[in-house]
Amino acid sequence: MIITSSQNPRVKHVIALRERKQRKRDGLMLVEGHDELLLSLECGVKPQTLFFCPALFGEVDSAGLLARVRATGAEMIEADQRVFEKMAFRENPDGWLAAAPIPRHTLDDLRLGPTPLLVVVEAVEKPGNLGAILRSADAAGADGLILCDPTVDIGNPNVIRSSRGTVFSVPVAEASSQETLAWLRAHNIAVVAATPEASILYNDVDLRGPVAVTVGAERDGLSDVWRQNADVKARIPMSGRVNSLNVASATTLFLFEVVRQRSRRA
Repeated sequence: MIITSSQNPRVKHVIALRERKQRKRDGLMLVEGHDELLLSLECGVKPQTLFFCPALFGEVDSAGLLARVRATGAEMIEADQRVFEKMAFRENPDGWLAAAPIPRHTLDDLRLGPTPLLVVVEAVEKPGNLGAILRSADAAGADGLILCDPTVDIGNPNVIRSSRGTVFSVPVAEASSQETLAWLRAHNIAVVAATPEASILYNDVDLRGPVAVTVGAERDGLSDVWRQNADVKARIPMSGRVNSLNVASATTLFLFEVVRQRSRRA
């Protein structure tokens, strides 16, 4: 099957999946890009549908990836270049676009290692920041990310793009801040709140034990639930005119301080 018309209902449905309301209704998200699709497959994702355009394939193992997707039982639909570029979210698409189930995890689905490292993200508004945090969490070997009171969903195409597909490699659970705090307490995981109001520097905190690095919204930071109940509040030293970093940058510094401290212990 080759789609040659942008008025095709399948094309219209793909474009509709850019909107949160449609994603929530269908339980589907768009996975665009060769590398992102490959990582999703390696993490056990089974796409519902793959739209592909050979005219846009770069120098990749396209036959191998097509075979891997086909083996999952996904519907395979070829589109001509004009139609594919209309469906694609990116400006320079590479010919790969899948509709896949949105990963759903609860707090109890998270599988914790002997010394858990978690990232708690409260009410972050920008999908690019959430995606960047996921990339850092993946690189740091975090056990999972907990999305509290979210204003952006993980199926947002900008989250997928900025995460480079790590939305599939890092388990993401959604819960309220109160539920998450109670769950962390029950699992004896220390809460480290990243906030510029703290008196302690982040690299002076002992992060070698079970820990949840907790960050808040870009503008307002963490809510009182976290500021008042954290085991420790810590800040990044700032010498400039502003008192805080971008939330994704700050999270990355905290996570790799955990990695540094734990590697020294090893």
